[in-house]
Amino acid sequence: MKKAIVVSTHTAQFNAVAFKGNLEANLARVASLGYDGAELAIRDPRAVDAEALVGLVRKYGLGVPAIGTGQAWGEEGLSFTDPDAGVRRAAVERVKSHVPLASRFGAVIIIGLLRGIVRPGVSREQAWAWMVEALRECAEAALSANVRIAIEPINRYETTLVNTAAEGLAVLEQVGLPNLGLLLDTFHMNIEEPDIHESIRAAAPRLFHFHVADSNRWYPGAGHLDFPRIVATLREVGYDGYVSVEAMPMPDGDTCAVESIKAMRAWGL
Repeated sequence: MKKAIVVSTHTAQFNAVAFKGNLEANLARVASLGYDGAELAIRDPRAVDAEALVGLVRKYGLGVPAIGTGQAWGEEGLSFTDPDAGVRRAAVERVKSHVPLASRFGAVIIIGLLRGIVRPGVSREQAWAWMVEALRECAEAALSANVRIAIEPINRYETTLVNTAAEGLAVLEQVGLPNLGLLLDTFHMNIEEPDIHESIRAAAPRLFHFHVADSNRWYPGAGHLDFPRIVATLREVGYDGYVSVEAMPMPDGDTCAVESIKAMRAWGL
């Protein structure tokens, strides 16, 4: 397994990002701390100079395990379950627009809150159907480019759709495409999963990416989660991808990054 941390390519409202702002300085810092990769949070690929970004990542010897899409929800309100068909279409097209860059990096495209919530006046069944339809279209578009997409189960306080690994697996079953998998996040799992370790085991065949933050969403070690045991379970199921820090920048981003990599090294990563 390799070590990564989330870096936003631009300033962003989303709080659980240790580094945002000066992209080159942040990538340099991530590399200097010993991370293997930078998971990139990108609101809109059109706002990114792809060639310059590829050059920066190579300059600092980093991999890009995944591209996060959540800023399109947080800052533009795009989602797969909006009652407005135009908004739903824009959300799908935004995900598809990430495919070329994801292909260049060999990165997974993450679907977090972009999948949406159950809006007032919309039944859960209808919202679920819209979400599945959108995921299928996105996965089909990514398949020809050999790009994988991962949907992230998120806790009930943030969304009413896909809160658990079991619900995520049900979505994968309905979509029926091999390049759609799961991203599991320890912060959300601590809230929703009856047994974190059993959920990892159940998701293992379709586990594409893994996020770590402690029970309080601070860096690993700042809360009560048993990360050595979690990592042992990941090893047990044969997970060999990236373990990526998506934590609140508390008490500040640099401390979060420093303490996180100390913890990851203690786990043997």
